[in-house]
Order: sequence, then structure tokens, then C-alpha cells
Amino acid sequence: MKRQSLDKFMEIIFFISACVSIISVILICYFMFANGIPGIKKIGVLNFLFGLDWSPSNIPPSFGIFPMIVGSIYITFGAIIIGVPIGILTAMYLAKFCSPRLYKYLKPAVNLMAGIPSIIYGFFGLVVLVPLIRNIFGGTGSSILTASILLGIMILPTIIGLSESAIRAVPNSYYEGAIALGATHEYSIVFAMLPAAKSGILSSIVLGIGRAIGETMAVIMVAGNQARMPNGILKGVRTLTANIVIEMGYAADLHREALIGTGVVLFVFILIINGLFSMLKRKVF
Repeated sequence: MKRQSLDKFMEIIFFISACVSIISVILICYFMFANGIPGIKKIGVLNFLFGLDWSPSNIPPSFGIFPMIVGSIYITFGAIIIGVPIGILTAMYLAKFCSPRLYKYLKPAVNLMAGIPSIIYGFFGLVVLVPLIRNIFGGTGSSILTASILLGIMILPTIIGLSESAIRAVPNSYYEGAIALGATHEYSIVFAMLPAAKSGILSSIVLGIGRAIGETMAVIMVAGNQARMPNGILKGVRTLTANIVIEMGYAADLHREALIGTGVVLFVFILIINGLFSMLKRKVF
């Protein structure tokens, strides 16, 4: 009887925990849309999404976030180009090529990267990457390229960790079958085991994109924060997240509603990305 009561009690606890998670998401969505949609309506959906001028202090003020949307896409795309290949190749090395002695040092180092605060990454970018890009390419150094490199480094732990787990989860029979057919060690891993792990690898890429597009502090420190249309990868840009953080402290009335509306656009943008990847997974797998 006591065992049944304990099981029932734990079942209730688990149910409450699940409900708390779901309710939290619902409350976040309600807050974002309830406070952001009215501001978007006042500004005008087309003016807000496709306007090129963000000037809250003007009379009348302008709230066009299209430059920030494009800037976020550019930086996220650059981070994917840099981080995804390096992350997947590193995961392959850790899972199938790395010696146990070296693995004891590399794996904790990758895990340590995941625990470093974003502000530390920002300082690294400001002190190391910005001067490096400035000396090599000219300009101020605070640019799309610098932010893309920094975010590419920041998403590595996510991609490496999940991709390695996905590769290790592939049955060893895939590798043995490829070897039995005459394939080399490298060929068996790349063309037999890696495709079998593509579902987990794709999930790691989605999470990496979410980390990149939602990053704020590190991007603020290296991207230049210029609310204008990007004019080359060596020019400064402002992202959606940076726009919210920079101005929310003193925003009021319509300005504040416009910043919350920016958060709504970012939220919908992430939902669209997740939806597209879910459709791709269903189609491919």
C-alpha cells in the first residue's frame, strides 16, 4: 500500500513539473504577443517589418527593423558556415579517431567551452578578434565577419556534443559492414556511420542556430551596433537581440512596445526555423 501511495505521489509530482514547463511557455508567449502586437499595429506591420529607418528620437519616430532582421540573418548564416563544419568534423574525430588518452583532455575542454559566459566570449572577441580583423582587412574591426567568427566558436560545444552522441549511437554493424565490403576506416565512418547519425546532427545544428540567433552580449561587443542596412561583411550591424538590450533600459510608450514587438519577430523567426527543420527531418528520414 505504501509503495502504491509513493508511486501515485511521484506521478503527481512529475505531472506538476510537466505542467509548470508548459505553463511557463504559454505565459511567455502571452506576454510577448499581448505587449508586442499592439505596438506593431500602431506602427504598421509593413512599416515595422520592412522599414529601413530606426529613429526613436525623431519627430515623428521611425521604427523599421528590417536592417536588424537582415543583420541577424547575416551573422547567423556566417556562424553556421564557420561552426557547423568544424563542429561535425570535431565530433567525428572525438567519436572515432581520437585516442583514449587524448580524449580525456579534449572532451573536458569542449565541455568547458559550453560553460564559459557569453560576456567572456565577448571580451575575447573585443580584445583579440576585433584588432585581428582590423589589422588584416582594415576598417574598425567591429563587423559582421567578427561577430560570425565569434558566434561560430560559441556554437561549437552544442554541435560537437550532440553530434558526437549521435555518431556513437549508430550501431557498430554499419562500420563493420562497410569494412567487410572493402572500405577504409575513414570511408566507413564518413559514408556509412555519418549518414546514419544525420538526425542527431541536424538537431545539433538547429540548437546551434538557436544559440547563434539568440546571442546578445557577445554580439553587442563585436558587431558595431549600427542600425542600418549591412553594406558588406566588414561593416558594422545591429541584430534584433542587440537592439532590444541596448534601448530597453530607457524606452517608454511606443518605443518600448516596438522593442517588445522586435522580440515577437525574433520569437516567430525561431519558430519558423524550427518548423522548417522539422519538416526537413520528416521528409528526409
